[in-house]
Amino acid sequence: MATSGQRCATVAEPGGGFPITSRPFRQLLGPLGISAGGMSRQQKFIEVIATNIANAETTRTAQGGPYQRQVAVAGGDPANGSMTTQVVTDKAAGRLVYDPGHPDADATGYVRYPNVDLATETVDLMIARRMHEANATVFQSAKAMLRRALDI
Repeated sequence: MATSGQRCATVAEPGGGFPITSRPFRQLLGPLGISAGGMSRQQKFIEVIATNIANAETTRTAQGGPYQRQVAVAGGDPANGSMTTQVVTDKAAGRLVYDPGHPDADATGYVRYPNVDLATETVDLMIARRMHEANATVFQSAKAMLRRALDI
């Protein structure tokens, strides 16, 4: 039963109920949460990559310089199962292109372009997409197994 200040769902059974946070339920629902978290994380990776691709030719941002590539970094604590995703800025310098007619050209005629490599971004996007698909497959499989377990 739930204690004062703690709310949890209970399962109606003839002998009473037990909290949804009990071990059997965590074991049944665990794969759903893990794969849903993985899909969410990969979605963030895909969003960051899409932003990089969209800004691959942006030579001037609100901060004044060329766009700086963003990188999603996965982290977490395996002990408690927490997952985090941080977005950090890649500080590498972008390529210099001689284009004296460009509005963002410096005094010597060079334009600094973003440090975004479309080939790298495309490969990263393919990997993130495949990982998202794999997590979706795990989610669907776990959901089907849970349904079968509830039918027993």
